[in-house]
Formats: sequence, C-alpha cells, structure tokens
Amino acid sequence: MKREEMMIACCSDLAGKVRGKAFPAQQFDKRLRRGVGWTPTNVQITCFDVLAESPFGSLGDLVLIPDAETKVAIETDDSVPPEQFVLGNIRYPDGRPWEFCTRSILQDALGKFEEASGLTLFGAFEHEFQFKNLGVDDHGAFTLSGFRAEREFCEAVIAAMRQAGVSPDTILREFGSNQYEVTMNPQNGVTIADHSVITREAVGTVAHALGRQPTFTPIRDPAGVGNGVHIHMSFLDKEGNPATWDGSAKHELSSVASKFVAGILKYLDSIIAITAPSVVSYLRLTPHRWSAAFNNLGFRDREASVRICPVSDISDVARASQFNFEFRAADATASPYLQLAALVYAGTQGIKDDLPVPDATTEDLTALSGDALAAKGLVRLPQSLQEALERFSGNDIVKGWFPKGFADVYIKHKQREIKHVEGLSDEEACLAYERAY
Repeated sequence: MKREEMMIACCSDLAGKVRGKAFPAQQFDKRLRRGVGWTPTNVQITCFDVLAESPFGSLGDLVLIPDAETKVAIETDDSVPPEQFVLGNIRYPDGRPWEFCTRSILQDALGKFEEASGLTLFGAFEHEFQFKNLGVDDHGAFTLSGFRAEREFCEAVIAAMRQAGVSPDTILREFGSNQYEVTMNPQNGVTIADHSVITREAVGTVAHALGRQPTFTPIRDPAGVGNGVHIHMSFLDKEGNPATWDGSAKHELSSVASKFVAGILKYLDSIIAITAPSVVSYLRLTPHRWSAAFNNLGFRDREASVRICPVSDISDVARASQFNFEFRAADATASPYLQLAALVYAGTQGIKDDLPVPDATTEDLTALSGDALAAKGLVRLPQSLQEALERFSGNDIVKGWFPKGFADVYIKHKQREIKHVEGLSDEEACLAYERAY
C-alpha cells in the first residue's frame, strides 16, 4: 500500500514521555504557525498511562507549536517513509506559554540564569539503557565483544543521531547486563535538552527497526546495576568564550560556577523529586552504586551528586574549554527539560545568594555520623519518592521558581504514580517501570 510521509509534533511531559500528534509532512510550514490541538488534562497522564487528579477536567484547549529548529527525519528503510518528528512548546490559543509546558519552563530558567550571570549554559546529557530481550549477556563490561554483539545497532544509532542533527560523542557497552551508554557533544541553552530527547528517541527508532527492546528505567533489578542520566554543564560568555574554569580558584571553579554549583547542592534534596522522579529511582540512589546518595561535591568522584570532571593536559583542546561539572542524581524517568530547569533555577539562586563553594568530599560519607555530615553542610538525599515530594512541597523557595500551580499539579501527578505501584515488591515495581520506560 502507498504510504504518505507524516510528521509528529511532540512535547516531553511531566513523566518524561514524548507525546504528540501526527499530521501530513507537507503541512509542516502551516503547522509552524497553527500548531496542533492539545488538551490541558494530558499533563496528568502518568508514565503508566493513568490519569492523576487534574484541575482541568474536560475543559480547555491548547496548541502545541513546533519549533522548526528541532525537526528530525531518520531514514530506516528505503522502502518506507522516514520517521519524522519535531519538538515544540505548548501554548494557550492566544500564544502565551502554558504554565505546564516543560520546554517553556526551561526557557524561563535559562533566561533568569542569563539575566543573573550574563552567561549562557553549555552542556550535554549522557544516557544509559539496557536491552530487555537479549537474554543472558556473557560478553563482559566495556568489551570489544560486547560492542561487536550490537555493532549494527550502535552504528545505526550514531547515524540516526547525525541525521537528526545531534552531534554524537560515544556509544559503548556499559557495566551492566546488556547495558549500553550513548553520549552527545555539548550544545547551548534549550538545545541541550532538545538533543537529549532526540537521542533517546533515535535509540528507540533504531531499536524498533532492528528488533531490539531498550529500557531507560533507572533500575531493572533491585540488586543490579542502574541506568543513570548524567548532565554535564559549563558556561560561555557573550563572546562564546568558556567561563567555568579559573585555575587560581578553589576546585578551579570560576566565581559564577562555584555559586551555581553551591546552589544545586543547597537545594538538591528539594529538587531531586524532579531530577529522579520515579519510585524505583530511589533503589538506585543508594551508597556504593556509583550514583548519588548525598548532596556532595566530588573531585572526579562518581559517587558525588556533582562531580568536577577531569581535564587532559595532553589534549589539543584548551583546559578552559574542557572544564565542566557533572550532575549525577538523575535518570530517564524525568523530562530533560524539567531536569535542566530545576538545576538552572537552583544554580541561579546560588548566584543570587552569593553562596560559597563547598569543600569536595574525599571520604566514604556513609561512615560519618549525622552531626559530622551536618558540620560539612551535607544531608542524606531522600530515600523514597514520597520523601522527595515532601521536601519539594515543603520548600517555598523552590516551588516559587516554577509557574503558579505547577507544584500542586506535579505532586498530584507523582502521587498517582506512587499509588499505581503501591503494594508491589521492589522486583515487581522495577518490572512495571521497565515496561513504562
């Protein structure tokens, strides 16, 4: 049968799901102006496709307006049309940004950061995922044979990323069973999150074509290896010069960077409900899992929530251009837009409050008493989504960063998610999230 090329206008929602509507690709230019219709209550569709309590009910209308800069076309087979989608912003019919549009929230956060600092954000996401349908994996972590086993998939993902306008960095066989990681080169501003969304969908496109079933769930097995999202950040000045490194400063962090990092760490326990927002996220965020369990800064420490990344003295790239820090208390059950917005809001608050950069930890924090942790300004991060939501709900400063009504809607969304897996064992909850993501 003859097939017509279609384009899907998409958004990344509160559950980190990419949802949208398809239209004939030949209408693309018209849809840039008109958009596609959207429904307010869609915001309360959880990752399990059940509706949380909604303040909108059946009322209201919105439009999802595509951003032409995010247009994606991925060729999978010469005999079928390419997979095409475009990301966009949800707006009221009069053009105003909708308060619960994750992309608009990030754009607001980035604007406030630039206003406070005179700088722009430069960064990239790293994604870990596992295949569900490959059975026993006996290739070994980081091995050539592990890459060889999925060579066609890996090479096709890199090609799909390039077709989609994303600059690929690496793809590798990771530590866990049937686990792989894909990374991208850094971009500016909202494009950081755009490319995160596009990369995850590129993995899905290729996997579908090759009969693979990837899952980006935070953890498949309570006793196993988790799948994290690592968010690398640095800053550029108005001329495009790097503005994160200062060789004479503490930890080599520039003044703005140190305050930004301090803001993330100060407010981390109240924003982790956004950066790691699933029930099973907190099975992964435990000590000695190479994830994050405290609000600490680490120097090349992969158990720190914020890690100062290494630079190479033998690289052909200048030290200032290499220098960046990495946020590790995150996973793919969140929208990249919301993750980055929460971090940027927190960092901007750190700049406004002129916070001092903390010391980098060098010891096993689980060996310290509560008093010893408090003396260092450290706290154990929430150990459940419910606890994380309570800290978010109880922090008026953090809630005030987001649009009016956002916190209440977000908490109701997540409470419905918690209810869905209530009473399940950890293993059963892991399976539910594996299917969802």
